[in-house]
Amino acid sequence: MEAAPFASPPSSSFKTPSISSSSSLISLSKNFSRNHLRSKFKSPRNLSVRASNDDSVVTLLDYGAGNVRSVRNAIRHLGFQIKDVQTPRDILNARRLIFPGVGAFAPAMDVLNNTGMGEALCTYIQNDRPFLGICLGLQLLFESSEENGPVGGLGLIPGVVGRFDSSNGFRVPHIGWNALQITKDSEILDDIGNRHVYFVHSYRAMPSNENKEWISSTCNYGDEFIASVRKGKVHAVQFHPEKSGGKLFITSDVGLSVLRRFLLPKSSLTEKRTERKASKLAKRVIACLDVRTNDEGDLVVTKGDQYDVREHAEKNEVRNLGKPVELAGNYYKDGADEVSFLNITGFRDFPLGDLPMLQVLRCASENVFVPLTVGGGIRDFTDSNDRYYSSLEVASEYFRSGADKISIGSDAVHAAEEYLKTKVKTGKSSIEQISRVYGNQAVVVSIDPRRVYLNDPSDVEFKSIRLTSPGPKGEEYAWYQCTINGGREGRPIGAYELAKAVEELGAGEILLNCIDCDGQGKGFDIDLIKMISDAVSIPVIASSGAGAVEHFSDVFSKTNASAALAAGIFHRKEVPIRSVKEHLLKEGIEVRI
Repeated sequence: MEAAPFASPPSSSFKTPSISSSSSLISLSKNFSRNHLRSKFKSPRNLSVRASNDDSVVTLLDYGAGNVRSVRNAIRHLGFQIKDVQTPRDILNARRLIFPGVGAFAPAMDVLNNTGMGEALCTYIQNDRPFLGICLGLQLLFESSEENGPVGGLGLIPGVVGRFDSSNGFRVPHIGWNALQITKDSEILDDIGNRHVYFVHSYRAMPSNENKEWISSTCNYGDEFIASVRKGKVHAVQFHPEKSGGKLFITSDVGLSVLRRFLLPKSSLTEKRTERKASKLAKRVIACLDVRTNDEGDLVVTKGDQYDVREHAEKNEVRNLGKPVELAGNYYKDGADEVSFLNITGFRDFPLGDLPMLQVLRCASENVFVPLTVGGGIRDFTDSNDRYYSSLEVASEYFRSGADKISIGSDAVHAAEEYLKTKVKTGKSSIEQISRVYGNQAVVVSIDPRRVYLNDPSDVEFKSIRLTSPGPKGEEYAWYQCTINGGREGRPIGAYELAKAVEELGAGEILLNCIDCDGQGKGFDIDLIKMISDAVSIPVIASSGAGAVEHFSDVFSKTNASAALAAGIFHRKEVPIRSVKEHLLKEGIEVRI
């Protein structure tokens, strides 16, 4: 696979051919044997360690996959400079080292093994140097992982990283804001208290007698798993501090306090803590920004009425509700748990040529410390010069620009249709390519169905349901036909069939829209959301139709939705996010405040 011609951002790390692009990462994972446990990581040689004397510099081990832009922005926000690891010697000479592991276990270990970084990392940690691993940066410290494996890890902590058990009704991946149970003095968690922090992962390490001396906190999600470890100056967390934004003090965020405690271990904050009580996984409230170019060529946030984004007036202009970066920042401050950017004309153009959208992500990630999702046009593409770009290359550039998750729409419908026809996973679909390298938690499938009313469910081959309210002609049943290209083209596949297929292909989350409810403000389509959320074991985001705070409690109490998304009511300031959360709390529904 040829490397993409676009230049890597200045944050790109190791200057070696083996990891200079997403193409090499996927090549490494293909060459890895998934049937046998790789031999234990070699014992490190006696390598010398010489720390830098610059207190303002943080060394960042960025192995070239996934979104680490938010970590960079958080470090700079705290007043530190960043030195990228380019050779194993940079690790050994680091004064403090952060490893924001992103993606899947096997490709990451391939990179560490093939560059010599793994051995240097083991030496650094065994010398009790200041280290902070994040997410995959924690998992790689263990002996092995079951993800695409078994796969050998660095072997510094006893234990195997295994997949969450979804048979007990818990959604996998574990996505969202959950509570910590702190088990010992962790230093970096001292300011957290009973607050939610953000997790997004399908695999976890479990406590045992062999690793109990490492464990500093746990989290409950079906089982009690390891949320953080600490031994001397070595720390690692399963959650994402750079995405755990939310006010802890008047001038400090929850996640930034973790990074501050690591970077400035002797610092203390004297402000009065805003007390909260987190006990379990919170329901998420997501702000969605439909982004497109208006008739003047400016990138604006718009909102459709059943997917029609133009004003019904003489000029028929694109509805303009504000600037994407500014609105995203406002929603973050108002308490949004995630922000989703949907490039609603992305299917028409080559997305890597959409530089304004990439710039929106880069700018938003500078001040928005909650997860960012981007969708629109994520697919394989051949340009006018017959240059082929894989969907993985397209997604990789979005990740490097600040996206945490990629939303796939039309391309997922085509992949599901092919899979249902052949029953063969080719590994070539955008869902499979991206989830293999970045993990299925990074892949969201956006489903855009419309109701097709029926008098008799046997009239169609697709899953139909009895409606709570009859159709316009008294119909008692409906099936939900999936559409592509912004709702313009119906396809011979139902929402139920599509959801089941994309879960099997490797999607980690479903964004469930409904064209009939879009922009109506009469509430979510409870019938549809209940059908899909009962059918799959991955998280489902309810979308389309919210018009009042009661609609959010309604969807959470009547369905298994993990999150609820809205756009127009937030853009027009009809219902603030803060009001939604206050209402949910009164209704006994746990949310992050």
